[in-house]
Amino acid sequence: MLDNQIINIRSEVDNWLQSFNEAISQQKNKDESIKILSNLFFEDSHWRDILALTWKIQTVSGKSKVIENLYNKIMDVYAKSFQIDQQRTLPREVIRAGKNVIEVILRFKTKFGNCEGVVRLFEDQERKGSFKAWSLLTALSDLSSSDKKNIEQYQNIIEGPNWLDKRNEDRLYKNREPEVIVVGSGQAGLSIAARLKQQNIDTLIVDKNERIGDNWRNRYHSLKLHNQTHVNHLPYMPFPSTWPTYIPKDKLAGWFEYYVESMELNAWTNTKFIGAEYYENKKHWKVKLKLSDGTIKIMKPKHIVMAVGVSSVPNRTKIPGIDDYKGEVIHSADYDNGKQYNGKNVLVYGTGTSAHDVAQDLYVHGANVKIVQRSPSMVVNVEPSAQLPYQLYSEGPNTDDCDLITISTPLQVLKKTHQLLTEKTKRIDKPLLDKLTRVGFNLEYGEENSGWQFKYLTRGGGYYFNVGASDLIADGKIKVLQFSNIVNFSSSGIEMKSGEKLDIDLMVTATGYKGQEYVVDELFGKSVVDKIGPIWGFDDERQELRNMWMQTKQPGLWFHAGSLAQCRIFSKFLALQIKATLDGII
Repeated sequence: MLDNQIINIRSEVDNWLQSFNEAISQQKNKDESIKILSNLFFEDSHWRDILALTWKIQTVSGKSKVIENLYNKIMDVYAKSFQIDQQRTLPREVIRAGKNVIEVILRFKTKFGNCEGVVRLFEDQERKGSFKAWSLLTALSDLSSSDKKNIEQYQNIIEGPNWLDKRNEDRLYKNREPEVIVVGSGQAGLSIAARLKQQNIDTLIVDKNERIGDNWRNRYHSLKLHNQTHVNHLPYMPFPSTWPTYIPKDKLAGWFEYYVESMELNAWTNTKFIGAEYYENKKHWKVKLKLSDGTIKIMKPKHIVMAVGVSSVPNRTKIPGIDDYKGEVIHSADYDNGKQYNGKNVLVYGTGTSAHDVAQDLYVHGANVKIVQRSPSMVVNVEPSAQLPYQLYSEGPNTDDCDLITISTPLQVLKKTHQLLTEKTKRIDKPLLDKLTRVGFNLEYGEENSGWQFKYLTRGGGYYFNVGASDLIADGKIKVLQFSNIVNFSSSGIEMKSGEKLDIDLMVTATGYKGQEYVVDELFGKSVVDKIGPIWGFDDERQELRNMWMQTKQPGLWFHAGSLAQCRIFSKFLALQIKATLDGII
């Protein structure tokens, strides 16, 4: 970028910020402020707030709604001093959702603490020389009330407990209750526990598995992450730069164990969360835990964070007619590897990620594999297409800046972005997609062509990042059958409409997983399910994921889930809310 371009960008940003700060001055009356603000936003503008001004995660769209709500909330929390954050990525020209914009990272203050944000500006074509805001993010960064972790000074004490003695004692919870219990020790559980630890909030992780990392370690043998390492760091401890581009499941599992020890997180494994009851008058839970020795432990935390994944319980719904089959049937969640199925005939039901991965693993181990498609699926090559949404993380800004820029994109703009990316991936992947169509594999690209990420955000799946299975299907090495062409099941296999009878040694049902509501019902009861409503998928009014990373209608119950990047990003805001609740701020 030329020096004069940098100067011009800085000038436009400074002018906009000067006018914005003038508008929110306490000396201005409301009418004057609204008038100034109305000249600073486009009609199709968006404002996303993450705790900074509303203590909510919500998005408001349309200039009139943005201005009215933004002004009122700014006044409520005494927000002031919006300025360029000179310590972060400086204002620059970028393309977002097909628009050329100036993207600016901001900092400001409220009565509750320090805040950060992102504003995107571009020139008003009707008023040359006038730059307006297309989107604005306001996000809480830290609380004024936050405890700062004390850095222990070196003391050479010969006698008495050392660091390890203290850690072992701390993990036992002999004479105290944890303030927070986190259920699950995957990326969600570890990220929120680490954030709470830094807020000096006493937190205990509980997990039914034998070891930290087993939620990855116990998956099928060949599994690797399908997005690149530099996107997936956990809070405070990035992966080493020497790590492979795509992390193998067992390597990730080992890192999770190391993370718990390094971050000094308290975790009880072989511990089953049986259920909990909330005592409204005492503002705490009565939690029942089943320990490794079979005893029942009662604990009374103020908060519970459910960190068991977007969908963690296998959906073992029977495929119609499959009861007539007398051979081996397993769910994809129970699949390990295909060694024992060499030379066997295997049918895999489903065309999501698990189905493709299982089918590929079986083929590699010498099985004769057929995959059954029940409904159209989206297929995206893992490189480069599946990595396009993460391109920002390779552009230069550090991870913290990339995270902030990522969450600054309001839902409608995000959807447009992914519609454009979907069209791009279709062009890039056309040779593969054409071959899949020719062999009878039915393709689709999400609601309104919004692509795989929106399929994940709305339903948690329904797509596959191709790491080889699609090539095997396209080349006819893994046969694809349409479920509608199966006439019936027999004791030994299936019969097709064509009259062909297929003997099958194993059927793998990749029928997905149940939503979080099922887990809540099982652990807390239907009344809690009814109180809080659906979890995951978008709330049309707030334009945000339902009941995720925010206060629910059930006091003291929170939900944290998603990809490693989502967990890293939103664990910060979840921890801040819990801290604010404990401090009586909200």
